[in-house]
Amino acid sequence: MTTPELLHRALHDPGPRPLPDEAAHLLLTLNAPPRLAAHLRLVHDVAYELVEWLAQRYPALQLDREAVLFGAATHDVGKAVHVRELSGPGSAHEEAGRELLLAHGTAPELARFAATHATWTLPDIGLEDLLVSVADKIWKNKRVPELEDLVVRRLAGTSGRTVWEEFMELDDALTAVGEDAEERLAFQAAHPV
Repeated sequence: MTTPELLHRALHDPGPRPLPDEAAHLLLTLNAPPRLAAHLRLVHDVAYELVEWLAQRYPALQLDREAVLFGAATHDVGKAVHVRELSGPGSAHEEAGRELLLAHGTAPELARFAATHATWTLPDIGLEDLLVSVADKIWKNKRVPELEDLVVRRLAGTSGRTVWEEFMELDDALTAVGEDAEERLAFQAAHPV
């Protein structure tokens, strides 16, 4: 099977929700590694679950749902250039991803997620950025208390409930999402780097 066929499978095989058309088209244009496409589908799928949960639980929450979903679908696009970071550590893909998105006509407010998904401690970080970061962790059931605490504080500020109450709600939601991590890891592993 050729790389384009493998990439097509990663983008369209049954499993996680499909990526937004713009994100899928970009991955095809870049001839991205199939593993990257599979990973982006998984994180996008988890982000979808999170924004659905938030919409039901916090109907008054000011949240750019489409930005979160696009951010999750493209957060690691820089790994199309820095392929070694698909299977090892590295952060070169973050700025490279933002630059790639900008070069392909993505608005700066959407391209930012490629650069912010691993830097949630910045002072002006938005809730949308935090949610992309959470989705990028919880898809494989990785819990990052400092990151989750930032989300909890934002939710408590919106709801007027205590931080503890919001923690319990978010913890339950993330635990439920994390239960499917083995299936998601298997889906990603089925697609080559």
